[in-house]
Order: sequence, then C-alpha cells, then structure tokens
Amino acid sequence: MKRFILSIFVFMPVLAYSQLQGTLGLTSPKIEDSIIVRSDFKRYFDACEVDGSIAIYDNARKSWILSDTLGTKQQDLPASTFKIINMLIALETGTIKDENDIVKWPGKTDTVKYGYRPSIYHDITVKEAFEVSAGWAFVELSKRIGKERYKSYLAKCHYGNLDLSQTDPDFWNYGKFAISPINQVIFLKELYDGILPFSKRNMDIVRRVMLTEQQKGYSIRSKTGWTRQDGINTGWWIGYLTTNDNVYFFATRLRQYRKNNKPSFGNCRKEITLSVLKDLAAYRQN
Repeated sequence: MKRFILSIFVFMPVLAYSQLQGTLGLTSPKIEDSIIVRSDFKRYFDACEVDGSIAIYDNARKSWILSDTLGTKQQDLPASTFKIINMLIALETGTIKDENDIVKWPGKTDTVKYGYRPSIYHDITVKEAFEVSAGWAFVELSKRIGKERYKSYLAKCHYGNLDLSQTDPDFWNYGKFAISPINQVIFLKELYDGILPFSKRNMDIVRRVMLTEQQKGYSIRSKTGWTRQDGINTGWWIGYLTTNDNVYFFATRLRQYRKNNKPSFGNCRKEITLSVLKDLAAYRQN
C-alpha cells in the first residue's frame, strides 16, 4: 500500500490513478492523474466540530484534490446520495418510466428511523421525492427492484462494497453497504462523461433532476445525504460544479457522534464544500 506523509500542504508527484485504484479495490481506471493533498482543509471540519473528508476532481487540470489520504478512502453508508444511482437503476429496469412517475404513499413510514415529516406523506413524483429527499418513496422503489438487480448494476458501476446483507430494503441508510468519497467522485465523473451502464436517455434524466443551482457562470448538480446508525451522524454532499471552463466533482462526508449533536451539522455539509471550492478559486457566489 502506498503511504503518504502529510504536512500543511502535500503536493504529490504525478501518480498513476491505478495505484490509488488498487488501494481502493476499484476496477475502473478511467482517471490517471496527479494527486494533491490539502490537509489545511481540516480547519473547516474543525470549525463545524465534525470529523470528515472531502475529495475533489478538477476535470480541466486532471487533478485530484484530497483533504487526506485515509478518510477519503474510508467507506460509509451513502444515505440519500444513493438516490442518484437508485434513480438510474429504477429507470433502466423499467421500474419507473421517467422522473414524473408517481410513487403511491404506502400509508405509513418508520418515524423513529426517518423522523416525522408529514409534508412528504402523500403520493409523490420521483423528481419531487429526489428533491425533498422523501426516503419512503425510494424504499418503495427498492422493494420493486430487488437486491439481485441492485447488486448487478452496482457491480457494473463499481459502486461501493456490494454488501447488501441488510434485510431491510433501505440498505443505503442502514446496514453494511458503504462507499468512499473517492468512489463517489469516480461515479459522478462517469455519470457526467456518460459512460455508466445506463442509456443516454436515463442518464440525461438523472442529470436534469440533480440540478440544484443554476446561476450566471456556473451550475451545481448534487445530492445531500444524512443517516444515523450506531450513534453516529453520517452526512454527505456530493455532486459537481460546472463553470464556463471547468467541472469540479466533489464528495464531502462528515461524521459526528450523536451525543455531540450540533444544529449546524446539516448546513456544514454544504458550507465546508463551498469553502473548499472557494479556496480553489472554483466557486464564486454571484
């Protein structure tokens, strides 16, 4: 295993991505580029009183920017960020026709696990379920898709550890299924490049639904995630920022013991990411 020694800034020489890929156990050598470690980004996580990591891929410079080389490889439950690939699989398998398909409200959900959110307890389109993170709707789709079809597509996409042993259909919020920030970024780049094992139509639909911000000079396509297992908050913000001349793919993951709950945890997912992108001169709010 390649060992890295960190200082305040560690600018790595150009390394074959296959070296990092081998460490991760991935089999998709689509990106072969330099790696820059910015351990100074830790100050943003410290300010939020969370443990965390961020992985960024600068498309124009063909460069990885990592907050560290350990946390960015560690795997955690993807939580609602899984909705991106979940929608792709639902479309490809014909479980839904498009983002406007309606998922029927089943009449109840586990409010202990998912909290009490009466505003989403109704029949809902897949697009709205994605936007408001109505987890129950994607659990209903999961029941129709089935674990075997999930495992087949996840393997083809080299997405996560493929451990779907959780008996509950919601294996992305609870159980042993897990993915790393680096793996998330690779998946996002392959979605952007249109080289995932899904039809162009279905990838276009998901990219369209992912649009969360459109401003003059840039757009952001993204998804948040937050799950609470084993007394730990695990939060994500993943996506990509498109500017006039570049694309930055990002995956930020936070962890916090629930006994140390802070009301800022949810907001910190985006705040940390945008601070890092500003440091890289990638993002400037209009």
